[in-house]
Formats: sequence, C-alpha cells, structure tokens
Amino acid sequence: MKSNKPGNFEVLSSDPHSSARRGSLTTAHGVIETPVFMPVGTQGAVKSISPEELHTVGAQVVLGNTYHLNIRPGMEIMEACGGLHKFMGWDKPILTDSGGFQVFSLSNLRKIRDDGVEFNSHFDGKRIFLGPVEAMAIQRTLGSDIAMVFDECVPYPCDRKYACQSVEKTLSWAALCAEQEMDAGQLVFGIVQGGEFSELRRHCAKELVSIGFDGYAVGGVSVGEPEKLLIQGIKDSVPALPENQPRYLMGVGKMSQILEAIACGIDMFDCVIPTRFGRNGTAFTKRGRYPVKAGMYKFDTKPIEEGCTCYACQNFSRAYIRHLLNVNEILGVRMLTLHNLHRYMEFMKEIRASLEDGTFSELRKEYEGIEEKI
Repeated sequence: MKSNKPGNFEVLSSDPHSSARRGSLTTAHGVIETPVFMPVGTQGAVKSISPEELHTVGAQVVLGNTYHLNIRPGMEIMEACGGLHKFMGWDKPILTDSGGFQVFSLSNLRKIRDDGVEFNSHFDGKRIFLGPVEAMAIQRTLGSDIAMVFDECVPYPCDRKYACQSVEKTLSWAALCAEQEMDAGQLVFGIVQGGEFSELRRHCAKELVSIGFDGYAVGGVSVGEPEKLLIQGIKDSVPALPENQPRYLMGVGKMSQILEAIACGIDMFDCVIPTRFGRNGTAFTKRGRYPVKAGMYKFDTKPIEEGCTCYACQNFSRAYIRHLLNVNEILGVRMLTLHNLHRYMEFMKEIRASLEDGTFSELRKEYEGIEEKI
C-alpha cells in the first residue's frame, strides 16, 4: 500500500534506455508528481502571477527564498501571518532554498566563518549573520514542505584546493542542519557540491547520504560553466544518491537541459527562465522560442502558440500581446508569463506521460533543437 506519510517517494516507472524515472513525492501539502518543474517565487510570489493562476496552469509546487523573505517581510511578520502558505495564499507544497546561494553571491560583502556567514544586506546594508542553525530556524518559521540545508556554492572557475575546503564546510554545515528540529512533516534535502571536480562531488554525495536526508539536490551548477560541465556535474553526483529518494537539480531550466538531466535520473527542477523571459518579451512554444515584441508580429492575429489552451492563447493575439508589451502595460507581461509557465507545465506533463508509456526516447528526439529561435 502506498504511504501518505510526508517524505515517501515512490518510483512508479523507469525508462529502459536511461536513468529517467516517473515518481511521486508525498509532502505535508500534497503529492508532487515527478519529474516536476517548480516556478520560482523568491519573495513569496511568482512574479506577476496569482496563486489561482498557478493552479490553472498546473503548478504543483513553488519555490521561496529564505534569504529574501528573512530580510523582508521578516520572520516576526511571517510568524504573525501563520507561515508562508497562509501569507501568500498558496495551499500546495512549497520548497524553500536556504539562502546560501544569495549570500555567496555577495562576495564583496561577506565574511565566511566556521559557523556561517556574516554579510551586509543588499537591501539596507545592515550587518547580518546566517548559518546552518539560522537558515533552518527561518525555514521552520516559513513552514515550507521542503527545506534545503545551508551550503557553500563555489563559483566557476574555482581552484581544487578551495573547492575541497568548501565541500568539507558544506558537509559540516549539512550535519548541523540535520540536527535542527523542524516542524512535523517538514522534509530536509541535502545539497551536493564540489564544483567541476568529479571526485569531490562523489565524495560530497556519499557523505551526505551517510548523514541521511529526505532527498538530495545537485547544487553549484549553472553558475557560468560550459553545458558539458553542467551535465558532467549531474553525472558525477547522481550515482551516489539513493534510488528511493528524490533528486533535485537546482537552478536549471532550459528544456534541453531538463530532458538531459531527467535521463541522468533527476526528478525536480526550478528556474526563473519562463518568468524572466516572459517579462522580457520572449514566448516559449513546443517548436522553440521567439520575441513577441518583434515587428513581424505587429499584424499577427494568431495566438502566442497555436493549439495552446492557456487563458492568454484562448483570448488574445500576438498583435495584442506585442502592443501591450510595447506600451508597458502590465497585462502583456502577465499574459506572456502565464503562457510560458503553462508551456513548461505541459512540457513536464508530456515527460511524465512518456515515462509511463515507454516513449521517453522518442520525446527527447522530438524536442531536439528546442532552444533555437523560430
């Protein structure tokens, strides 16, 4: 019998030609069908999109940011409002990252200590300290379904000596995160680091598994390295991770990369690509992407994507969306973002269906060249 206990992950089917698998992860706010793409709601909202619209496009889980939410609105307000779910009006699962990536992006404002990082807030310059204990306490207050450990994300390129020291710090912090008391049903994921160094990633993955978490993420990729190294980082990390637990690739969102990562055994993804590109006037379709603001669409009465069932495509033309974008009407950004999220959710549905009926290899071929403009 399938368990409804938070943390239960079940592999429902596997691809015979790769490591791709179809699964389900039970959380306190519902079951997540995998592979899954998580829209990014850094500050408690997916930019320009309401929770109701997220439901409409089929989003199963959204991502929030520990660092940003701790600075604004702050945990006193969050606690008074009953946690992040109630605060943002979202009744499905939420994953919160630990804030480690944001802290380490402030390279000129930080001081790394054994117990965490001291840094200046990007908002008001206030001196702040964030470490494993603090990051997990914030995520406990947020009440997310999945909390990420506090880790160190090294840049690319990075010398091996520093990467080695960083991995040991990440492992030390992960062990401390694992000791923190979380809310009942709140899951905690470890994060594999190691930069471009295969042996460090394998070592980090094995040590994280020995600590024991509810799931595992591959971190420190998509930080400026060539795509070949990005995929290699996944291949170096996944084999050491348990098959009966979810695997999450952090910050990767190109469709071609998602397909390749799924073939390597990844189950979960997040990225700002569909929303950020939407705000910049780019539409994603099953055939590729294109700039809606371009002059060639000035008189185009077709929808953003022919055959699409999203609200934007059912009601508006390319010419109208282009007009809205060019006169800076917020509706244009909202509708293009809505469409892009719908396309990504449909993309993931297709992948899950292909893993159920054994056609994943054919789907990968169908999407070859998807990143090209049309």
